[in-house]
Amino acid sequence: MLTQRTKYALRAMLLLAAQPKDGLMLVGDIADTRKIPRKFLEQILLELKSHGLLTSVRGKHGGYKLARPAEKITYGEIIRITDGALAPIACASLAFYRKCDDCEDEKSCAIRKTMRAVRDSMAAILDTVSLADGAGREKRRR
Repeated sequence: MLTQRTKYALRAMLLLAAQPKDGLMLVGDIADTRKIPRKFLEQILLELKSHGLLTSVRGKHGGYKLARPAEKITYGEIIRITDGALAPIACASLAFYRKCDDCEDEKSCAIRKTMRAVRDSMAAILDTVSLADGAGREKRRR
């Protein structure tokens, strides 16, 4: 299940993806438009910036913008940055793997196999849907 942090991150990133190329947005404008608490949004944007998804410019005409084209940023990447693993359990994760403490035989564990299939299905979608795809869907909805 997505955390509120991740939902806010996706909302903010979709708004930035819809901006004209090199268009900067102030934190306050993003917060107001997407109805996100400003202090919480500031933390989220800093985290996304530290992972190379955003750049920022200081000053009167400053703000945030995508560091890469919207077509090159996927939902999966944003979710992994803000929430961690896509897998519902740690032993099914690729990026955040951790063996279960109570596991008797990981190779034959039916729970792990099923949760790995869930993870793979989620990743197949989330790693192919870009911000550009999402921004296009939002635009058509208006």
